[in-house]
Amino acid sequence: MTPTAHFLAIALYVGATALAALPFARPVSAPVRWVVAALALGVAAHGAGLVAVARVAGQAPLTGLGPALSFAAFVLAATLLVVEAAARDVSLTLAAAPLAAVVTVAATFVGLQPMLEPQGVRGAWLVAHIALSFVGIAAFATAAAAGTMYLIERRELKSRRFGAIFRFFPPLETLDRVNHIAAVGGWLGLTLGVVLAAAYSVAYRALDVPQMVWGTGAWLAASALALGRLLGGWQARRAAWVSSLAFVAVLVLYLAFRVAGPSGGQFL
Repeated sequence: MTPTAHFLAIALYVGATALAALPFARPVSAPVRWVVAALALGVAAHGAGLVAVARVAGQAPLTGLGPALSFAAFVLAATLLVVEAAARDVSLTLAAAPLAAVVTVAATFVGLQPMLEPQGVRGAWLVAHIALSFVGIAAFATAAAAGTMYLIERRELKSRRFGAIFRFFPPLETLDRVNHIAAVGGWLGLTLGVVLAAAYSVAYRALDVPQMVWGTGAWLAASALALGRLLGGWQARRAAWVSSLAFVAVLVLYLAFRVAGPSGGQFL
């Protein structure tokens, strides 16, 4: 059940991407309903796979590299589904759905066996910290996707190339609004996640240095973006550059810890 559900989710995420990309192959409108339906089925299959992992392990599928990656991809896909269904526009699918598929493939390849998780209040505390952190990262990824698309479309407009990108991408104002809302949402989620992680480390003397360094780095990047938008008066172009580059930096830092650091963290 678990591998089948994950592979079905991967196929549906890839299918949603292919449907969203149809306007680039021929001059037709993107089939919004079919893309949203594919995303919804993918999220449902992915959720069923995570439930199966939880039943077998007897705990939430949040700890250990494989389950954590799978949960992160699930949150990203679910966030994408909500955004696309609300906006009735599926252009973000081109960036976020392939990322969700790749992360799910990596999770399946690594293995979906969770680490032993603390029970009781300590376990609930840990689950809340990890879940909020992943929600923040998913929102941050959405902001980065919208920012990247903003920069691509702006370049097309400046060069006066009115091709498929111009016809298919949403207006610059829409991409900027998605970037703004997702940036603030990412900052809130990561702030709560980091606060809970710090309190957990103090209360239970369970300091995980690589995890804290990476989490703090991600929080600083999200904070710079959110505060720049809310207080610094950043214009759309600057916010788009910062969100795209900051998210890449967070991913690079994560990979550096995975390659160079010891294995066995709660979700790193």
